[in-house]
Amino acid sequence: MKLTIATRGSKLALWQAEWVKKRLENLGHEIELKIVTTTGDKILDKPLAEIGGKGLFIKEVEEALLKGEAQIAVHSLKDFPTVYDKDHFTLAAIPTREAVEDIFLSETFETLAELPHNAVVGTSSIRRAMQLKAFREDLVITDLRGNVDTRIRKLKDGKYDAIILAHAGVKRLNLLKEVKYYEVIDTDIIIPAMGQGALGIETINDEAVINAVKPLNDLRTQVEVTIERDFVDELNLGCHAPVGVNAKIMVDDSIKIKAALLKDDKLVKKEMVVAFDEWQTAGREFAREFK
Repeated sequence: MKLTIATRGSKLALWQAEWVKKRLENLGHEIELKIVTTTGDKILDKPLAEIGGKGLFIKEVEEALLKGEAQIAVHSLKDFPTVYDKDHFTLAAIPTREAVEDIFLSETFETLAELPHNAVVGTSSIRRAMQLKAFREDLVITDLRGNVDTRIRKLKDGKYDAIILAHAGVKRLNLLKEVKYYEVIDTDIIIPAMGQGALGIETINDEAVINAVKPLNDLRTQVEVTIERDFVDELNLGCHAPVGVNAKIMVDDSIKIKAALLKDDKLVKKEMVVAFDEWQTAGREFAREFK
């Protein structure tokens, strides 16, 4: 089947689209890429929350699908809203998840704990900022926009003592070697965003296209991220909301869920363990504990 993937033009977005392209080609399909520039790519001088959140990376890509210019879109799942146009689109597959954690990067300091008093840390995420402040109230959190490689260049230029990024993106682009020190941040310190480390493959509502993509789905990842997305959806929060939520299937097949969000200007963190056969209701049930 001949298919076109709509993708943003950043290095990470292209890596993700090429990753999906290769796997679909291995299944016998003929795949092309169509690069789309989104509003989120154009506005780099303001925080995401100020200009409307991560959905800004989705709109123009979906328009390409509606116009028939492409049939598939590949997203970082943490950027993909829980509420979308299901009349026209389907989240057809969620491949095996990459590293879920955030990562600390620095040219001067070996770990997050070793940062000096009032160190400047760059992040564009309110979620990361609020949890960093809970861990180290003295840290000075400064906004950091741009693609992954741009953010690392700003660190190397000396604008920050450290920056915090998603581990998955840095790994996918093989950029760990570009920075002197890095530390994977334990999810007890910073709980990741919903869907972090996972890709979402969105398609038009065409059965043949959906069936072409379905073999790339990973059930384990689908279960974990569905719990996370249900949690955020139940609380009526968007992609850019100050909330971290992570579901992890344990060795005994139980599922451990942890979440952090701001409530009445206070950081609230909770954990919950459920049996695997309760996964379809777990996210919403856990969310109600935060209401």
